[in-house]
Amino acid sequence: MKIAIVGLGKMGAQIAKKLHEDGYEVIAHNRSSGAVDEMKTLGMIPAYTKEEVVKDFGNEPVIIWLMIPSLTVDQELDAWLKLVPKGSILIDGGNSDFRLTKTRAELVSKNGSTLMDVGTSGGIWGYKNGFCMMAGGDKETFKTIEPVLATLAKPTGAYHYFGSSGSGHFVKMTHNAIEYGMMESLAEGYRLLKDGPYKNIDLAAAGEVWQHHSVITSWLNELTRDVLKENPELSGVEGFVAESGEARWALEIAKDLNIKMPSIQASFDVRIESQKGEINFATKLLAAMRNAFGGHKINK
Repeated sequence: MKIAIVGLGKMGAQIAKKLHEDGYEVIAHNRSSGAVDEMKTLGMIPAYTKEEVVKDFGNEPVIIWLMIPSLTVDQELDAWLKLVPKGSILIDGGNSDFRLTKTRAELVSKNGSTLMDVGTSGGIWGYKNGFCMMAGGDKETFKTIEPVLATLAKPTGAYHYFGSSGSGHFVKMTHNAIEYGMMESLAEGYRLLKDGPYKNIDLAAAGEVWQHHSVITSWLNELTRDVLKENPELSGVEGFVAESGEARWALEIAKDLNIKMPSIQASFDVRIESQKGEINFATKLLAAMRNAFGGHKINK
């Protein structure tokens, strides 16, 4: 199977490499040529323009995986729809608002092609561990791209088809909102250990003990333990914590449905306040966690 990966950032490059190594003919495209050059050295098909991407498919079905920022999706879709033949499959693997995904899927369908939403988690570790993917859209088209997802899930990741258009991004949005709350709880707990009545508690040691089948054993705690082991005082971390948008969307939907989410709301508020200068050891740890699992910038 031939597939184009558009957007060769932290996760897109890993997706391209994983598929290439499993025998897929991968067409690599990015707005900066350097990333395309790198994929070329690995044996992938380089495409420096959208026109080249479409041309490189020849007579084969066009399948394009978009791994791009949510703010650019509409612009990108408009451009691709002017180039791809009818019957093409476009996959939005980024963190898009599921409400917009449903509208975009209708637009793509009117142009004779199909948009699938595949919310993708795994951060910078997906290449090694396997990605976690949440898919939505046309069920028959899902079957077409399922082998791709099966490859990306190797060795210990997973994927599932959740239903009609937008459902994959909805599940991913909810996942990220939960992630906010879990990260905040860990950060607050470690801050309590640090600033509590017992001085000089070894935070990394506490994390190590907790990681051995305690109730809070988790990948997030493992990463937090490793961060604290390497940098106990979190030196060089400002404490500014960015928000990707997904918890914001989740809270909007919850409000519309009169579903209370106090923990996620509180964790979201902490991030917003950190951007206004309200920083402490917990917000520093949040920023360090984001860097550990996603390669996100530690500081502004």
